[in-house]
Amino acid sequence: MAALSVPSTRNAPSLNRIVAWLAASFLLLPILVIIPISLTPERYLSLPTSSISFRHYNSLVTDGRWTKSIVDSLAVGIGATVLATVLGVAFAVGAWRLGAPLAKRLRLLLLAPIIVPPIVHAVAFYRAWATLGLLDTYLGLILIHAMKGLPFVVLTVAGTLANVDPRLEQAARSLGANPRQAMGWVVLPQIKAGIVAGAAFAFITSWDETIVALFVTSRAVTTLPRRIWEGLADNIDPAIAALGTVMIVLTFAAVAISTLRSTSAKA
Repeated sequence: MAALSVPSTRNAPSLNRIVAWLAASFLLLPILVIIPISLTPERYLSLPTSSISFRHYNSLVTDGRWTKSIVDSLAVGIGATVLATVLGVAFAVGAWRLGAPLAKRLRLLLLAPIIVPPIVHAVAFYRAWATLGLLDTYLGLILIHAMKGLPFVVLTVAGTLANVDPRLEQAARSLGANPRQAMGWVVLPQIKAGIVAGAAFAFITSWDETIVALFVTSRAVTTLPRRIWEGLADNIDPAIAALGTVMIVLTFAAVAISTLRSTSAKA
């Protein structure tokens, strides 16, 4: 009786690798088109033909409008990240101590900023901030961005707390540590990865937020997404492509550094 032939699986890893590279190319190549556009010598969006120019990269540094928007976005993003991280960690740890059923209900309440459409936030905050005198102020925008980044901090920290044994904190307390020492020496080191991830999500949320900023800011505070929006609405400035190229390079650099560090740590 002839032996049954089994399909070879030697080519499966190669096929998976090819599919992965094709998918990555499909996602990345349209984005990478802005790199040659950023090198155009013209004052409008176009591909360079006869020569290349770095004038639009220079305008990111010399043009006061771009530098102000970058500084404003950094200031608002850092402030919102610190506030969202502090409040999010405190909320997640408090819910963790209360127990699973009540913690789930409280975390569901914190998801409202993600579920509600941004335009609803924008209209609501415009009305509230107009009454409180916080329109077009750094404090007003920091509070809004902190509120939008808070759910991400709570979710990431709560995910890491799920793997922490509550008895470790109780053991530290029984050995003489006060609540602050038990929190700082036992709990926080074990959830450091969740805190860092939540802070990163909160900063990215603030850095990329546009709709609410268009409603509650005008001249005193001009974040980078608002400046890009104005540039696209009035005149498509190739400096936007230069800025996009810089952000792509920084993103790839951050991913590469993180990958190298994790690889070296495993080795």
